[in-house]
Amino acid sequence: MTISIGNDHAGTDYKFAIIELLESKGITVINHGTDSNDSVDYADFVHPVAEDVVNEKSTYGILICGSANGVAMTANKHQKIRAGLAWNNEIVQLIRGHNNANIICIPARFTAIPQAIAMVETFLNTPFEGGRHQNRIDKIPVSC
Repeated sequence: MTISIGNDHAGTDYKFAIIELLESKGITVINHGTDSNDSVDYADFVHPVAEDVVNEKSTYGILICGSANGVAMTANKHQKIRAGLAWNNEIVQLIRGHNNANIICIPARFTAIPQAIAMVETFLNTPFEGGRHQNRIDKIPVSC
């Protein structure tokens, strides 16, 4: 499995902790995020993660910024992306199980690193339930 990860300056420490977890599980990580705490524009790191997932270069994506709203909004502009904002494990179970999210968005300013790591583990271990949820997912894309 390959996972692409991206972050802005608010999520650098979180990213390094998550990468350590993923690599310890033998997961390949593509790092599209900043490696510093200097201010950057999150969109510059979101688009490459979303493109990796859309083009099946990565199985899933992980995005981290202060509120996770900016990264979620940006990622969801890409067709075939279902980026879910995750505040706790219950939400993570729903975005995977019901929405088949392929990108998890983590709010660094509102979660602790251990909580973020637990959410990533839940994200990776929660299967999509299919059934009635697939019908709803099929109605998400908009063609322009």
